[in-house]
Amino acid sequence: MKTASIVIINKLGLHARAAAKLVQLSNQFHSAITIQKDGEQADAKSIMEVLMLAGTKDTRLKIVVEGSDEDVALEEVRRLINNKFEEDE
Repeated sequence: MKTASIVIINKLGLHARAAAKLVQLSNQFHSAITIQKDGEQADAKSIMEVLMLAGTKDTRLKIVVEGSDEDVALEEVRRLINNKFEEDE
């Protein structure tokens, strides 16, 4: 199991388009990917669960990845969030 703490830095936070990109990326991996925020938890492969976290700018998330490709999965999720979900602001 691998974990990382990361802050959402994009202006719009974890809005619908960003959440969709995260879910699409997460579904490319065999590992289970969980996102935690303020005691709440979401399966990163479920758009509804990710949206329910309501992550705004400057929200700290804990990413938990467990499975055969956990190293690559965690790095790619981290890269996506740090790249502001590949959106222009």
